Amino acid sequence: MIDTAAIRRDWFSNIRADILAGIVVSLALIPEAIGFSIIAGVDPRVGLYASIAIAMIIAFTGGRPGMISAATAAVAVVVVPLVRDYGVDYLFAATILMGIFQGIAALLRLDLLMQFVSRSVITGFVNALAILIFTAQLPQLIPGNEGVGPLAYAMVAGALAIIYLLPRLTTAIPSPLVAIVVLTALTIYLGAPVNTVADMGELPEGLPYLVLPDVPLTWETLRIIAPYSLTMAAVGLLESLLTAQIVDDMTHTGSDKRRESAGQGVANIAAAFFGGMGGCAMIGQSVINVTSGGRGRLSTFTAGFALLVFLAVLGPIVGQVPMPALVAVMIMVSIGTFSWNSIPNLGKHPWQSSVVMVATVIVVVWTHNLALGVLAGVILSGVFFTQKVMGMFEVVRTREGDTATYTASGQIFFASVDRFERALGPESLQPDPADHVIIDVRGAHFWDISAVGALDKVVERMRRNGRSVQVVGLNRASSDLVDRYALTDKTGVEIGLAPHP
Repeated sequence: MIDTAAIRRDWFSNIRADILAGIVVSLALIPEAIGFSIIAGVDPRVGLYASIAIAMIIAFTGGRPGMISAATAAVAVVVVPLVRDYGVDYLFAATILMGIFQGIAALLRLDLLMQFVSRSVITGFVNALAILIFTAQLPQLIPGNEGVGPLAYAMVAGALAIIYLLPRLTTAIPSPLVAIVVLTALTIYLGAPVNTVADMGELPEGLPYLVLPDVPLTWETLRIIAPYSLTMAAVGLLESLLTAQIVDDMTHTGSDKRRESAGQGVANIAAAFFGGMGGCAMIGQSVINVTSGGRGRLSTFTAGFALLVFLAVLGPIVGQVPMPALVAVMIMVSIGTFSWNSIPNLGKHPWQSSVVMVATVIVVVWTHNLALGVLAGVILSGVFFTQKVMGMFEVVRTREGDTATYTASGQIFFASVDRFERALGPESLQPDPADHVIIDVRGAHFWDISAVGALDKVVERMRRNGRSVQVVGLNRASSDLVDRYALTDKTGVEIGLAPHP
């Protein structure tokens, strides 16, 4: 059944702002797509056509309205060896398989793995991307580079002034769009000697057309492209789902991560058939869209459609857009993306959270690999969490008559089993050893087979040394685990010593 309310909300509730925001994004996409094409070693058309196809299709298939997806550097860097060794047709084939893998990921609900990405990792991811976005503008700002001089700096400053000051007068038109139009008009009128979009690479003429990858349909082809496709799919989904979470936070709305995963797959498959490379969500352009007023699917579709119109109809004019204007827009994005509160929070938050955030930033910026940075952050978060849970554990021994009672409380799992074993004996080494031992675990929880093995070891050791042992207080989940996997004691249920609570 068609949800007409959702269609109105996502497509027609913010028409004017969505269209204007999409136009701003489309102009910002051009140099990015060309640059990513250069990174991948392919014609600029491959990145531009990918951006058109992915943006227009993800507007219908994606799960996060208002988020921008297109050709990205994260995917481009992965395919460099594939293009170099086998050619662009293998890139198209790998992109199709990438989309299939992403569809499979949606079926398997791998989007749920995002639950294991902590807020510290997300903050580090955002800060690292802000730094990378800014550093990517440096070639257009470093003195001595072609087209970089006092005039370029003045244009960047002027564009930033328009971007930040115009909203104080009116928000009817996105200030980044005004900055781009004004500086483009001045560049054309004055013939200003600054770098333009056309200097980044040749803009394609005409419309994208259907392309079938010219590769043999053999197992050898699959062997070649599969590793690249799997990596592209993983990196693309990771960046897309993290960006979706960030847009969720910016707009105070939710999104369907499973649909986003499947939508990314469909968009990448379509992009490959129209001569494009793989892509994913773009945090920079998504921030531009949201800050320019874009909220719905119409803004994403407009970004792709406007890019298509610009290239097919207005190519010569678009080619004269000055790079200082786009640099100013991306500087605005980097400033707006960076989580400035994270700096004073370094001293306020737990040191473990600060270490995770900083480590994520360092790894991403150092390697330019978002997946590695997030992986490092997730691993560190897991290590710190494990250490914290390990500390939530205690064993107290009491003696009454000829019976010693060990009362355990806390979480018993693979990381705490050594402490558990050391805390429970051997009873024969105690100053006042008892003949009978009760292990009271009503305040403890056994999580895995390592914990069950530790209980086995303790019970077996005490019995071997001549003690009678009784385990009491196992909760339902722990006792079921012990019943299934224990070797020396089945919780006493079979012999009536320790009935289930």
